[in-house]
Amino acid sequence: MVKFRLYIDEVGDPGLQSAKDPRYRYLSLTGVIMELDYVNETVFPELEGLKKKYFHSHVDEPVIFHRKELVNRRYPFQSLQNEEVRKAFDNDLLHLLNTLDFTVITVVIDKLEHKMRYRVWQQDPYHYSLRILLERYVLFLQAANTTGDAMAESRGGKEDMRLKTSYRRVCNEGTEYVLAEKFGEYLTSRELKVKQKSNNIAGLQIADLVAHPSHKATLARKNKQGLPSNFGGKIARLLEKGKYYQSPTGRIDGWGRKWLP
Repeated sequence: MVKFRLYIDEVGDPGLQSAKDPRYRYLSLTGVIMELDYVNETVFPELEGLKKKYFHSHVDEPVIFHRKELVNRRYPFQSLQNEEVRKAFDNDLLHLLNTLDFTVITVVIDKLEHKMRYRVWQQDPYHYSLRILLERYVLFLQAANTTGDAMAESRGGKEDMRLKTSYRRVCNEGTEYVLAEKFGEYLTSRELKVKQKSNNIAGLQIADLVAHPSHKATLARKNKQGLPSNFGGKIARLLEKGKYYQSPTGRIDGWGRKWLP
């Protein structure tokens, strides 16, 4: 049976105490779903080829794609300070993202609205978002009649424990729409896999590249705004064109993009 993996990346601050700060009001979790054999046979070699072409990545010291360093053109991406190189790389990366086969689910929570609406009963924003993300992932697996697991990038001791505990809790408790038994049926493990950035996990790097553009796009669409014309906006258009999880009728909102609360 084909097995899938959900690669998770977060954008924003998960704490409720920062909800009133406009910079940290919104938290999002983005999951990139890919078939595991496909990651090994296609995604990883394609990604490594792009790194070798532009950044001379070597198997002993692999370059790891990280959006923040790419945008700021910092080491090891300083070659992007040359505008011609940057344009060529941007085009190649967009082409790669467009041709790769993956499905995206992004959950955004307005922490201020959550805090105001639920003054007595409040869920941890990260846990609330993870519940909805995993719920949709299980629905994806159910529709495909297959199984899968999930992985996130390590953020250090306490943060990793928080991620794992939250994941385990969702699996054990289920949600309003997906019972715990369904989580057990379609998820092959009740433990979240957590890996260091240095492990060069292709799926986590794809998630890192699309998470921020998807975060911004979800905010823009919620506010009935257009997408920006920058590189992030181009990635967002690519996601809308065919990467977001959709309903059978092609609906993205509520499926591949979910707004909370």
